[in-house]
Amino acid sequence: MDDKYQKYTSPLEGRYTGKAMRELFGAQRKFSTWRRLWLELARAQKTLGLAITDEQLSQMQANLDNIDFAAAERYEGKFRHDVMAHIHAFADAAPAARGIIHLGATSQFVNDNADLFIMRQAMDLLLAQLANVIDSLAKFALTYRDMPCLAFTHFQPAQLTTVGKRACLWCADFVYDLRDLEYRRANLEFRGVKGTTGTQASFLELFDGDHDKVIRLEKMVTAAMGFDRIAPVTGQTHSRKTDAAVAQTLAGIGASVHKFCNDIRLLAHRKEIEEPFESDQVGSSAMAYKRNPMRCERATGLARFLMDVSASPLHTAAEQWLERTLDDSANRRLAIPEAFLAADAILGITLNVARGMVVYPKMIAAGVSNELPFLATENILMAGVKAGGDRQDLHERLRQHSQAAGQQIKQHGRPNDLLDRLKADHAFSAVDIDAVLDPRKFVGRAPQQVDEFISSVVEPIRKAYADKLGLKSELSV
Repeated sequence: MDDKYQKYTSPLEGRYTGKAMRELFGAQRKFSTWRRLWLELARAQKTLGLAITDEQLSQMQANLDNIDFAAAERYEGKFRHDVMAHIHAFADAAPAARGIIHLGATSQFVNDNADLFIMRQAMDLLLAQLANVIDSLAKFALTYRDMPCLAFTHFQPAQLTTVGKRACLWCADFVYDLRDLEYRRANLEFRGVKGTTGTQASFLELFDGDHDKVIRLEKMVTAAMGFDRIAPVTGQTHSRKTDAAVAQTLAGIGASVHKFCNDIRLLAHRKEIEEPFESDQVGSSAMAYKRNPMRCERATGLARFLMDVSASPLHTAAEQWLERTLDDSANRRLAIPEAFLAADAILGITLNVARGMVVYPKMIAAGVSNELPFLATENILMAGVKAGGDRQDLHERLRQHSQAAGQQIKQHGRPNDLLDRLKADHAFSAVDIDAVLDPRKFVGRAPQQVDEFISSVVEPIRKAYADKLGLKSELSV
């Protein structure tokens, strides 16, 4: 039997998350990034005058991706220290550099800086997904910009809106997420070259007390890794507030996905809008007729996990003692990758749903028709007053007729007969009730709001992410 079936694999890795995000948080990417950091540190140290040779740098460069994981595991079993294990494994691959790998550095030089480097790449993947979700929902909104539908407050029928306007509400939430994530990415600070407790004492010693060289060293390594912001002060680690802030932004994505997918589940119950359903898809093993909203249900389940796991880095930030305590390590190995993997998974599902929503116009119209007589009472009241009626008398008649019609619907399951009651009431004889009931008269500026939202909000995003649109939606099951 294949070994993969003998051991537990996280469903995020094995079932839900896209290939690119899985690879970002894989061991190969992590430890090759460590090696790149060691190389860039050595390069900068050589430039600033330390006795490091071209041969040492060349061997390091040639073995950035050539990682003997079995050897690293043996070393870790011996040293009980993952960074020392990988220093020795790298030194085996680049023996000329053995004496200068990790020179002056602490473990968090590679741990933290690599995490920040990978987190930033993960944010880029999520930003591309968010841009595609926004683009897809905007297209849907434009298609249905002026289709009247029931709006709900408290999940009770309220006034009318349009299908397109409702889609803009979903879209706007993801715009907030995009902006938040852009801010977090733009302001992500590299931990830099800070030494054991953040004082840079080891590097000051290496450069014989030359503060300028220590400052230049940090700037050189930071630039080589593609960052333009450096944490101004650290303890042994970068502030875990950084992790917490990024995680809360991911939790915001979880909330947006949960809201959107819950709404689709509610609308599917009303048979108005459904998620995609494939020709051979099975909704229930027992009830063959079922079309369960399994994509949206999966997304809401994973979104809850994301919102919960994203709280963990906040606790870690609060728990750090003085310059650092090691209880952050095990937690971060779980919380940070799992949060990004979960965000990737739910955005993939959301994109799939947004691109394939099925709309049932006749069911939407039927829902409007059933409730419109009640919703139109204010318009009928105003028309009656314009025709010479007494506002207070007409209001009382409308109240009594509405209550009576509602009683027939709720207690006897009969059709809504409010219009027939009003037409039979002489007080409304001067009102053309049928003319008042055009649903398009009840949606306000919803169609225009769709146009304005897409023009002012979505189009700049489409322009900024033009090369990322058209992203393939990965949905394995």
